[in-house]
Amino acid sequence: MSNREQESQTIGERRWPMAIAVLGTGGLFFIIPEEFRLNDLWHYFYLAFLLGLLLILVIGDPGRIDRESRGLRFITGVMLGLITLVTLLSALRLVLGILSNAQFDAPSSLLMIGGIIWITNVLAFALWYWHLDSGGPAARAHRDIRTQPAFRFPEQGLPEVVGEYWFPKFVDYLALSFNTATAFSPTDIAAIRHWPKLSMITESTISLSLIGLVLARAVNVL
Repeated sequence: MSNREQESQTIGERRWPMAIAVLGTGGLFFIIPEEFRLNDLWHYFYLAFLLGLLLILVIGDPGRIDRESRGLRFITGVMLGLITLVTLLSALRLVLGILSNAQFDAPSSLLMIGGIIWITNVLAFALWYWHLDSGGPAARAHRDIRTQPAFRFPEQGLPEVVGEYWFPKFVDYLALSFNTATAFSPTDIAAIRHWPKLSMITESTISLSLIGLVLARAVNVL
């Protein structure tokens, strides 16, 4: 690998994958079936709030993510906390609705609701893994070792393939979250600290509850 290629991997990652994930968690609620909606005003307010926080992050750290700032990390944490809260409340509302025999128009409607909440759950945990691992994206880009890594990626043992300066980016955490939500266990990425192990248990539990209850109720509605 040339010096230029090595240098290109030491700078921060691009923000747009993370931004799309954040906006996706807000935008998906606009296509949720009507019987599950609270009101459209809430959806607009939620998406606007996420946009506002993203704008602050872009202004505070324009271009690639390479500025280490407690203030920006706090704002990111607030944004992810809101996403997580909305996702958990939506999942809880759906599960309680199924357990209390709430009426759904059709199996397709129930599957869509469950699918949207499942996707937002995957995105929410991917964002948390990305935000917390090794001190965050800026710290990983600068190879700041003050915060110990929470995950071991297979690429970290293959410097001859990915280069000496490789570091995990948002897509890597998205794959981790998706695999956790579908396989209910880690795959090729190992959690090496307690908090990611507990987080993956939580994500798997939420995913298993959604998949099991939604499919069972959908079959019952048929």
